[in-house]
Amino acid sequence: MLYLKTDEEIGLLKESNMLVSRTLAEIASIIKPGITTLYLDVIAESFIRDNGATPAFKGYGGFPNTLCTSVNDEVVHGIPSGYILKEGDIISVDCGVILNGWYGDSAYTFPVGEIKEEVRRLLDFTRASLEEGVKEAVAGNRVGDISYAVQTKAESGGYSIVRELVGHGIGRNLHEQPEVANWGKQGTGPKMEKGLVICIEPMINAGKKETVQMSDGWTIKTADGMPSAHYEYAVAVDKGKAEVLTTFEFIEKVLNKM
Repeated sequence: MLYLKTDEEIGLLKESNMLVSRTLAEIASIIKPGITTLYLDVIAESFIRDNGATPAFKGYGGFPNTLCTSVNDEVVHGIPSGYILKEGDIISVDCGVILNGWYGDSAYTFPVGEIKEEVRRLLDFTRASLEEGVKEAVAGNRVGDISYAVQTKAESGGYSIVRELVGHGIGRNLHEQPEVANWGKQGTGPKMEKGLVICIEPMINAGKKETVQMSDGWTIKTADGMPSAHYEYAVAVDKGKAEVLTTFEFIEKVLNKM
């Protein structure tokens, strides 16, 4: 069942998601070679709690930390650790909060120092595939229209789509219906109506689509060891044009100063 939100509820969801955006901007300000992923996690948890919210991921299904920090060939669900970031790494940071009973969820893939041009291109195409998906999140369309748009853009760059992991609805629960795959056919899947709030999150691999799960039970890596990128927006479906409840502007304002 699809749970449609009122305008007031969407406003509360926007507050939660804007806090996630601000948290990711805090992280952007400290990502550099020599920093551990666990340090990023500590800063994020402190910032979230200082702003009256609770980390959404910590304890969710047994996940031990506030952030998912996935480096290079790690696709998603990387556990913060003593790993020291190096020049040329990329790190996908996925963050969630609970504020006033409503969830926020967003992800951004950061360069660490200077990165190779081919890796920058992967990030750019993944981000662009997210934007293409958002264009389809309008009332009257079907979820498959988003999936098709994401897939088409990513594959046009020669990249592959992770199949095992998908986007999702969001609200008073972190994961609600519908599932929002990053591949599919136009005109398929549930019909979207005004008030549906979903997370669109392309997970795009530079190499092949196959992934493997690590022994920690969480971390997903590319099977071929090639890098992967991940970006995520929370989006409210509306008539004519989706309302994006997340912003990357805070992050990019920080990055552009560095």
